[in-house]
Amino acid sequence: MTSRGTLLACLCPALLAGCVAGADYVRPGPPASAALESGAFLRAPNAGSEIPVARWWAALDDPVLSELIEAGLARAPAVEAANARIRQARSSVSSARAALLPALSSSATYIYADLPNQAFGTGQGATDFVTLGFDTQWEIDLWGGKAREIERARADAGAAEAELAGTLVSLSAEIARTYVTLRAREASETMLDARRMREERLLEIARQRREGGTAAGQDVSTASQQLAGTEAELAAIRSDIAVLRDSLALLTGAAPGSLDGLPAAKIPLPPAEVAIGDPAAMLARRPDVLAAERRLASSSAGVGVAKAHRFPAVSLLGLIGIGGSNIGDMFDASQLTTIGVPRLSWNFLDFGRTAAGVRGAEAARDVALADYRASVLSALQDAEASLSRFGAARIALARSADSLVHSREISRLERLRGDAGTISHGQVLLAENRETDAQLAEINSRASLTLAYVATAKSLGLGWQVEAAAGD
Repeated sequence: MTSRGTLLACLCPALLAGCVAGADYVRPGPPASAALESGAFLRAPNAGSEIPVARWWAALDDPVLSELIEAGLARAPAVEAANARIRQARSSVSSARAALLPALSSSATYIYADLPNQAFGTGQGATDFVTLGFDTQWEIDLWGGKAREIERARADAGAAEAELAGTLVSLSAEIARTYVTLRAREASETMLDARRMREERLLEIARQRREGGTAAGQDVSTASQQLAGTEAELAAIRSDIAVLRDSLALLTGAAPGSLDGLPAAKIPLPPAEVAIGDPAAMLARRPDVLAAERRLASSSAGVGVAKAHRFPAVSLLGLIGIGGSNIGDMFDASQLTTIGVPRLSWNFLDFGRTAAGVRGAEAARDVALADYRASVLSALQDAEASLSRFGAARIALARSADSLVHSREISRLERLRGDAGTISHGQVLLAENRETDAQLAEINSRASLTLAYVATAKSLGLGWQVEAAAGD
């Protein structure tokens, strides 16, 4: 057998026996299954079977809020940055795939060789060789190292897509939270302004009674103190409104001040019944859990990449062109030259560097696994807490509404007594202030319920529609 046949006979079994280094990645099971089986997962009252995955804010039935969230998801800088990171990660996938294929380039080559006589079957020792043409290089992926590189790059791209989803979830929830808080402050401002006017009237009455000798100076001081407290509270709320408007503008990718003309509106409320579907399935698609799972897949593939370095590498260098021993041969079409150079390299004596690389990759995989488990536990705690608070907020709102009904009835009766002359006008104003206090409490309860709904949507990872965020 010739030397060429011997070389091919040695390479072919190696090519046919090529394998993928490292264990195949196995995706972890549903993250919440154990908690659900033990009954640890809490649900809000009136829970049904399914909650909208995307555009959960539409259930609040507030066109202004929906418009603000859609604008934020479309143009916020955080979303643009996350999209750029996805493009960067996907380019790494393309690069890893291209590494499986030969690299072709044009070249002009000059070779001087001083070889032993009869090295290539000729009696010529030193020789010159020039050529103009194309050359290719190809490292054969015998042990699957490059395949694992592709797997790792795809997992990294999946993590970047999950991080984009996380950005969308957080941004939509933050816009909704800021908007609801703004509406609550606006409603409170109206109530406090009405209370301020009544307290001004009460102060005036106290002063008139003191001048008439029917009241002490302490009554005037008390009325003045109450008015000052209301005015301070009113100033703080008006400052909050200005800050919240600017925050909302920034969250939607607009300049501060652009929402100063936003008209006041009611606090949006969630529907009477909010369906919570399978929490395990929802938590499994939470962006932070997805991202942690994709990082685990990436680190698992990294172990295979490191293990592939243990084995020999086979590469092929090919050249086709026109050339010969003289420069003039480069322009002679009859001087067609082809060269094939197989190369075997094996860094078998590296004093433990490859083994250390494998141990490091395995440690990175273990870190990613611990991070994934931590993400699952955090997601469980977050979802349980938010669902529990959502149920409690419904009860609190119902109680505040009952209290407001009673306060309105008392205020109505006091006005009737005032009209009949059985009580003073000041007593009527005090009853109306107590009604205002009940209204403020009801406003806060209403806002708390909607904020709990927003927190529930965020805890379940709702509000995104990125395809294949979990990768392949």
